Amino acid sequence: MTTIIPEGEDLRKAVRWISQERQDNPGVTGSELIQKACFKFNLSPKDAIFLERYFRDEHNT
Repeated sequence: MTTIIPEGEDLRKAVRWISQERQDNPGVTGSELIQKACFKFNLSPKDAIFLERYFRDEHNT
């Protein structure tokens, strides 16, 4: 399986943060976490789309 590594340090930090938050707070939806990450790490709409796809694909494997 190929691993996609996001470009940009803020996007990588967001992926790590969302992954940790999913473990710590399993009741929070992925959409909520992505929205919070976008504000926290000042991400673009394009980055938000990447995060949605990344975590959707990770969950479906």
